[in-house]
Amino acid sequence: MSDPQSGVPVPGSGQLPDPTPIPADDQVLEPGQVPEEQKAPDAPRSRFDGVLREIMSGSIVISILAVVLALVVGGILIAITDENVAKAAGYFFSRPSDTFQAAWNAVSGAYSSLFQGSIYAVNRPGFAAGIKPFTDTLSFATPLIAAGLGVALSFRIGLFNIGGQGQMLVAAAAAGWVGFAFTIPFPLHLILALVVGIAAGAAWAGIVGALKAFTGAHEVIVTIMLNYVAYYLLAFLLRTPGLLQAPGSNNPKSPPEKESAIFPHLFGPSYNLNIGFIFAIIATIIVWYLLNRSSLGFKFRALGENPSATRVAGINVKAMYIVGMLISGALIGLAGAYQVQGSITTGFGSGIDAGIGFDAITVALLGRSRPVGVFIAGILFGALKAGGFTMQAVNGVPIEIVLVVQSLIVLFIAAPPLVRAVFRLPSPAVQQRVKRSKLSGRKAVVTK
Repeated sequence: MSDPQSGVPVPGSGQLPDPTPIPADDQVLEPGQVPEEQKAPDAPRSRFDGVLREIMSGSIVISILAVVLALVVGGILIAITDENVAKAAGYFFSRPSDTFQAAWNAVSGAYSSLFQGSIYAVNRPGFAAGIKPFTDTLSFATPLIAAGLGVALSFRIGLFNIGGQGQMLVAAAAAGWVGFAFTIPFPLHLILALVVGIAAGAAWAGIVGALKAFTGAHEVIVTIMLNYVAYYLLAFLLRTPGLLQAPGSNNPKSPPEKESAIFPHLFGPSYNLNIGFIFAIIATIIVWYLLNRSSLGFKFRALGENPSATRVAGINVKAMYIVGMLISGALIGLAGAYQVQGSITTGFGSGIDAGIGFDAITVALLGRSRPVGVFIAGILFGALKAGGFTMQAVNGVPIEIVLVVQSLIVLFIAAPPLVRAVFRLPSPAVQQRVKRSKLSGRKAVVTK
């Protein structure tokens, strides 16, 4: 029994209350009607929309769109700096189409050269000659992948390894010294030089891990300072006779590597790609297994998420810092050893790192600190390096434009809200609210 005025059940009448949800915002509902915001949407469409929203708001799409946005801004810079565009802009108001046509020619020509210099040269006869630029891309990408894996691993632990330059220089010096100072048959000589280079990079990074673990020193400051130490130490060794300086030379340069310590080519001497790329693939697989399938990787990820909880769980945080930096330095040491064992037979100088130690940070960020992502990001940056030289030679585009594009990629990756705003993508917070709204709607229907 209920009150005829309000419809509220009278206590003791045995009548159950109406399960209809209370409407919001003074919405008038018929008996048994569910509010609009609690209605479950059409099942097929809701699943499709949910999957699409989840994909579009994911980190992978943000990384891809960051690259696209950087290329667009790079195209604008190419058009602005082109001489033909500047000439056509002088009479823009009389014939504006000439300016737009010149801008299109400049941008399309530059990016066409970038493609042909990094992926496939369509104007070369035969597939073997046309695919050579892609092997150059893989050759440039090899040290970026190895060093990027090392930086990404440290990121997963919660450490910022900014010392890739120093670790590469020390590894290159150690591998290079073994490469020209010893006479050992191939492939033992190659393996020994590679192992010594990797060990040197690991030891240099291990200093950072030990200082972090036992003194609490900030790894960013320590790694940056060790970069300077490694650079000037190598410069001293290259200027000192009897150490790394070539005999009878006054230049700060090492003796040439012996052939038995050089990585052999994968597809013959006409291509720059060597077995170092195979080592990069193996390193990617090992790091993936380490982080996703091993107990040590679980400890690394736990440490990166919450050091305090990791310590409470009984994990030796100090040991994890040291071991993590050792592995990170070993991967970067692989990149350093590649620099002297890859294709250099005339000796090396203090600039042997070629900025890869810092480019590896960008590669790790673009790859979201995931091994497969780092591998793909390394190939992308290798393509930018390989195609950038062709773009400069053919179209006269400054090579600095490529550096600007790389910097813009980092900028856009570091600011996901900016990328979402440009492409009008849903934010993760909106996605979570939509999921909670749908869930509450389903619960209301099931309850009814």
